Amino acid sequence: MDSDLFSRRRAERFAQLLDEANGGRRHHVRSRADDQLAALVAVGQRLGAAPPAVEVDPEFRTGLRAMLLATAEREGIGTPAVAPEPAAAETGRGRLLPAVTARRARARGAILVGVAAGAIALSGISAASENAVPGDALYGMKRSTERAQLALTSSDISRGQLFLDFARTRLAEAAALRGDRDGYSAVLDDMDADTRQGVRLLTSAAVQRSDPAALDTVNSFLAGQRRAVGGLLDDGTRADRDRTRRSLALLDAVRKRSDALRAAIACGLPAPAGSDALGPAPTACPGDR
Repeated sequence: MDSDLFSRRRAERFAQLLDEANGGRRHHVRSRADDQLAALVAVGQRLGAAPPAVEVDPEFRTGLRAMLLATAEREGIGTPAVAPEPAAAETGRGRLLPAVTARRARARGAILVGVAAGAIALSGISAASENAVPGDALYGMKRSTERAQLALTSSDISRGQLFLDFARTRLAEAAALRGDRDGYSAVLDDMDADTRQGVRLLTSAAVQRSDPAALDTVNSFLAGQRRAVGGLLDDGTRADRDRTRRSLALLDAVRKRSDALRAAIACGLPAPAGSDALGPAPTACPGDR
């Protein structure tokens, strides 16, 4: 998606088209972007006509309210305007200040209301997309939500755990796509990519800290994931089973890497110089050579 999509003119035109589609006053203008925005307008109409049947989490509602109140207090929204000093009121600039301040306050208030409405709407759509699989209308929203979670996570350990959670999610999607050769293989490719990303972050953190705690997270993931992936071998096509075995081989490689790093940390080896898709590649302890 090109960055121009979010330009001010396109955003304003999109708002006009959406308003017109919902019965608002028609604007007798036409933009070159109208054809590109038509699909987004159609999505907006469908979302308005059939909103997701979900409820906003009470904790989210409480946190959002607190955030909005704090922002309103910080920005001075809702507080009475301060009368200008007599000296300032005599000048042209002084006479304009109250009006400008009021307009800014109203604009900030409108932005806050928009942020609140958008956050609540997106939380509902995000919840409705949790069970979406590739090919569903809301699957793109599901993956966008995952990217947003990663963007809001600061530590490598937390990001690694998120990637492993996403690998579990891809596994559930794969179970729903058995029989669809291309879709099944593609979602397992994504699952393996998430597994590698999560394992690399967690093994790197374990080596940097000389602490195997992050490896415990990896092993806990492997225990359930390998059993569940193995279950995909039942009643699958030959092509599906062959693809599933590749994912099982990756999980076995992850287990070997985790065990080798745990042993290296235990015997006090320095941080490995080499690494690969699974993170640091340790050498054997002196007694094991």
